[in-house]
Amino acid sequence: MRRCYLVCYDISDPKRWRRVFKAMKGFGEHWQYSVFFCVLKEIDRVRMQSALEAELNLKEDQTIIIDLGADEESAREAVVVLGESLPKAPMGMVVV
Repeated sequence: MRRCYLVCYDISDPKRWRRVFKAMKGFGEHWQYSVFFCVLKEIDRVRMQSALEAELNLKEDQTIIIDLGADEESAREAVVVLGESLPKAPMGMVVV
């Protein structure tokens, strides 16, 4: 079963930030500078967390992973955006 996560990070070093950003692009939608929305199976959440831990300096950086539940539609509707709207969710099948 897939669950929705909001992942926010504060990375103090620009080089580490770029590596974390690149890693996160493989797991979810880039919503803001250091914020991603991810819909993941449990194994993929573990892989994402492992990838983050490999790049972070745990004494200087911080990452927050918020579980928004299994209902993607409800998770997206729960988000309130002030200002420029979020990118639209990809529709239909995506072939990679």
